[in-house]
Amino acid sequence: MATIQLDETWKNTLQTTLESEKMSSLRDFLRHEKDQGKVILPHSSLWFNALNSTPLNQVKVVILGQDPYPTPGHAHGLCFSVLPDVKPIPKSLINIYKELQDDLGIENHNGHLQSWAEQGVLLLNSVLTVASGQANSHQGRGWEEFTDAIINELNQQTRPIAFILWGAYAQKKGAIINTERHFVLRSPHPSPLSAYRGFFGSKPFSKINHFLKQQNQPEINWRT
Repeated sequence: MATIQLDETWKNTLQTTLESEKMSSLRDFLRHEKDQGKVILPHSSLWFNALNSTPLNQVKVVILGQDPYPTPGHAHGLCFSVLPDVKPIPKSLINIYKELQDDLGIENHNGHLQSWAEQGVLLLNSVLTVASGQANSHQGRGWEEFTDAIINELNQQTRPIAFILWGAYAQKKGAIINTERHFVLRSPHPSPLSAYRGFFGSKPFSKINHFLKQQNQPEINWRT
């Protein structure tokens, strides 16, 4: 991990966390996984894609995910996102797109969310790696502390930021967010198991753009 490139705005802010014992333990774990012949997803060059795509001083919106997709060729470092040629689109993202179409009339046909990230939407998973074919396999190894530090830093920003917390996992992780300073949207997760419990009809995309307009910031173009 020492040789992996990380955007300077984040690197400077997270330096203490990056040098912590927990991160050292995480590096040892990932090295052991590789030594055991396991394929780690996404590729190491994309572990920090969310941070590199959305520098700290450009973050306007945060969407919290959980783990990378464990299917080879899918995960590329942005939560919920897959590469443009991946078919079919993952079910949770299909539901996100259904809500987007209902909310703003936008119909997206690929699952690549890089354009969102480049407009200031930090697409952050709680855990940044996974073993191929083994969902949740890198939970509890240290990534959570790293991403907690990211959320804590964002929470301390004086400028208002919008946080989208879909599901109980994201809501628990985002519990520290100061709702008097920042705009926080909570709803059930877009998974097929829970989307009908209140995700559908929550209209997060128009609400986010309304918030940004109030802050005299450019709205997000949610079309991919």
